[in-house]
Amino acid sequence: MERETLHQGWRMTPLSGPVPPGIAGVTVPATVPGGAHLDLLAAGLVPDPYQDRNEAALAWTHRTEWRYTLDFRAAPPAPGERVDLVFDGLDTVTTVELDGRVIGTTANMHRGYRFDVRGPLGPAADGSGEHTLAVTFHSALEHAERLQKELGERPRAYPHPFNMVRKMACSFGWDWGPDLQTAGIWKPVRLERWRTARIARLRPLARVGESGTGVVEIHLDVERSGLEEAGELVATARIADQEARIVIPAAADEAVLTVEVPDALLWWPAGYGEQPLYGLSVTLGRLGGQDPAAGAVLDSASRRIGFRTVTVDTAPDGTGTPFTFVVNGTRVFAKGANWIPDDHFLTRITRERLSRRIDQALGAHMNMLRVWGGGIYETEDFYDLCDERGLLVWQDFPFACAAYPEEEPLRTEVEAEARENVARLCSHPSLALWNGGNENLWGFRDWGWREELGGRTWGLDYYLQLLPRIVAELDPGRPYADGSPYTPGEAPDGIHPNDQDHGTRHEWEVWNRVDYTHYRDHIPRFCSEFGFQGPPAWSTLTEAVHDDPLTPVSPGFLLHQKAEDGNGKLARGLAPHLPVPGDFTDWHWATQLNQARAVAYGVEHFRSWWPRTAGTLVWQLNDCWPVTSWSAVDGAGRPKPLWYALRRAYAPRLLTVQPRDGRPAVVAVNDTDRPWSGELRLERQTLGGAVRAADKIHLDVPPRSAAAHPLPEALARPGHPEEEVLVITADDARTLQPFAEDRDMAYDPAPLRAEATAVPGGYRVDVHAVSLARDIAVLADRLAPDAETDDMLVTLAAGESHSFLVRTAAALDPAALTRPPVLRTANDLQPERP
Repeated sequence: MERETLHQGWRMTPLSGPVPPGIAGVTVPATVPGGAHLDLLAAGLVPDPYQDRNEAALAWTHRTEWRYTLDFRAAPPAPGERVDLVFDGLDTVTTVELDGRVIGTTANMHRGYRFDVRGPLGPAADGSGEHTLAVTFHSALEHAERLQKELGERPRAYPHPFNMVRKMACSFGWDWGPDLQTAGIWKPVRLERWRTARIARLRPLARVGESGTGVVEIHLDVERSGLEEAGELVATARIADQEARIVIPAAADEAVLTVEVPDALLWWPAGYGEQPLYGLSVTLGRLGGQDPAAGAVLDSASRRIGFRTVTVDTAPDGTGTPFTFVVNGTRVFAKGANWIPDDHFLTRITRERLSRRIDQALGAHMNMLRVWGGGIYETEDFYDLCDERGLLVWQDFPFACAAYPEEEPLRTEVEAEARENVARLCSHPSLALWNGGNENLWGFRDWGWREELGGRTWGLDYYLQLLPRIVAELDPGRPYADGSPYTPGEAPDGIHPNDQDHGTRHEWEVWNRVDYTHYRDHIPRFCSEFGFQGPPAWSTLTEAVHDDPLTPVSPGFLLHQKAEDGNGKLARGLAPHLPVPGDFTDWHWATQLNQARAVAYGVEHFRSWWPRTAGTLVWQLNDCWPVTSWSAVDGAGRPKPLWYALRRAYAPRLLTVQPRDGRPAVVAVNDTDRPWSGELRLERQTLGGAVRAADKIHLDVPPRSAAAHPLPEALARPGHPEEEVLVITADDARTLQPFAEDRDMAYDPAPLRAEATAVPGGYRVDVHAVSLARDIAVLADRLAPDAETDDMLVTLAAGESHSFLVRTAAALDPAALTRPPVLRTANDLQPERP
């Protein structure tokens, strides 16, 4: 097998559509993998789509046709040689031509394409070996509109018919993402030259056998060239000094090899153990007695695997239907977040960038990411990094918030992409669940779809038949869920898919309609979506939006706020808890802080109900561009205050005050393998640090469990709620609970003494509280874009001190680190004056 990448020398031309003067007919150098927007940007023909209101100015690209062209040299096929042109990914609706001859068409960005090009690559008339490859990208929007007319309109969450084309749904815009409909060769392209046979598909299925033996069943599909008489082949697999070999008869094109690894080390999710990985190599050769080519390697492939078991416990119990991940026989509380594509322009996402984002998830004590169904099947880099670092992956099939036709031509594409990606990803030990899609079962039940559809198909057969059948066939050791949210075994008309007592739940009444304190109204078995909005970091916002003045309703800011009534919901969510400031700088800090408070409130509630509640996946970890959204890490990769709040709320050991049986209790959550024993020290303090009441509680919490202790009456009832707080401390955890909302507390607005000192790599900011200081933050990116603080949302009782480390390469004014708008607390927020 010889592989030659075709990435250099491409050019791109807009062919037709509403192309502006100055761009129409212009040919520019093209980057492959890449896309039309990025090529125009690199050529200086369009402004940065993420800046100001440029997104709207680029709407003409939605209906534009693009042509990518490459002139290249290639030798004609040798006798007995197959030559294939392989595209790993085309976005999305294309016609592919080689030397003016159409060799194929595509309409699915979620799969690859392979074309036999022996004929077109035959000797050129002039014998030069020079060829021209052209890929024309047709408007995905117009393609979807045509299919909608043919198949009938189906309900969906957003205006464009994204449910009519197998393309990343959020490419057409979402309530956090831009409407920049990409087009281009988004994955590698190459020529492959091969003889006799090649490895068409490799599916290593790892399991744990008796006595700890690791067992790998290696399912091998081969494609024969068809250019010679079929002969016997030999496949060899090697892993951890173990080897298996099998002869593939001339009439066969598939085989199964089994390799056993004695005393295999188990792969565990983060926080539960190590992540040992084993290298697997497979070779394919020709078998034949006197054949001089016998024994030569025709093709080879490799994977990394891990040995572990994973199931989801959905056996009915006294409450309803649980949804609990069980890894290697251990029940796991899933602490995590939803994952969206990390950049709207997918080809800008590097392995280094993914590594940082996954490290941020781990830094917040997460052990699971859900790859959401409005995005993509992620890249190998993503799953490799999750394998290495112990992040479990919940993988949605790409269906989200819409009714999807089950007719042709879509059904064939859905099956092809599902088969390709299940086979591609089945070797990854991090992959813990295949999920049918996002909110589609719920949409059919509650959003008026049934009436609007009038009997037309909407995807149910995909979720209940086609996709689970493919998973059972190709990845039988992996759990499958019909959708999220869902009640196991009840779609479409049984128990409600979003019932709190059954399966998975999405909690969106909070944010959309009610205050975040209503998280406590429900005790879901597994909350796979919930969240609250906040703006990005100040540097991220001001790098992208240049409104003067910059306000929550200035034009550029509003274009970077995609949620329906987003600012209204921010305001209504803020008012019950914090003073509502009139100054934009203070508004930015207040809404970021309120986002952090809201989500942490939900996480602590859900965690306190383990094992009844078995997981929380926050919406969302990341962003794809600079935007006001639900993310913990913004579109520039900067952690928002929410990220620091999650790091505390997801800590292995958590103390939280929760209602139990009509009275407050302190709940100790122990998500470690060790018992949590010791003494809880409880104090009811004034804001100035005077102790009004004190008590102690003996703590003895078994591993991986939670225990609730009612608060003593003297600690639970303040004399003056607006002047007192409850402080609960253990050796390795602490919580501080005011007795009133911040807007009503008699805080000292300037509770800190602070000093900043230059240290290697940045600055140390030392703070000392003269009165209670709640949620101290050093918003260092206001001074330098690269500045990042090691901690945030630290609360100090009167008399306590803390040091923050600010990492930056910039020279800063130390005094600026010790005052607003950089050094902030909840105390310093003041209401707008009439």
